[in-house]
Amino acid sequence: MQATEADWDVIYAEQLPRVYNFFRYRVGDGATAEDLTAVTFEKAWRNRMRYCRKLGAFSTWLFSISRNVATDYFRKNHHELPLEDARSPIDPMSVEEAIQRRHDFTQLSRLLTQLTARERELISYKYGAELDNRKIARLTHLSESNVGTILNRSVNKLRAAWETEDER
Repeated sequence: MQATEADWDVIYAEQLPRVYNFFRYRVGDGATAEDLTAVTFEKAWRNRMRYCRKLGAFSTWLFSISRNVATDYFRKNHHELPLEDARSPIDPMSVEEAIQRRHDFTQLSRLLTQLTARERELISYKYGAELDNRKIARLTHLSESNVGTILNRSVNKLRAAWETEDER
């Protein structure tokens, strides 16, 4: 079954934040993430008749497009933007909370840059796009077990590095 126009509004509302967050983790820059999100949805809209429910969930198909858009972007620009250039969203909070959150975000961004490209991509899918390991496995052509293992090791690396920095 194809994505119908009636489904599109629901799909867009559900998937937009996840696709945007995926790109936000990958490129760091909010404006670029917005542009790449728009490109993804435009491609999905133009190719919506190609989607086949029997082959997988619509979100899996959409994130395949997202992954290709990210690959094209990095190929065209010949680099990945460091995550320390990402700006955290503005939330109404106290000055102390804002300072602590910014510090934590900067520290996490710096630590993420120490991971391999594959580890960062999997982290982007898991925590940026909030995909489960099964969907990530389909997108990356890794086994579900391998995705879980890599994510677990990556998170453990981040925790250990975080604790090391906090002890300084």
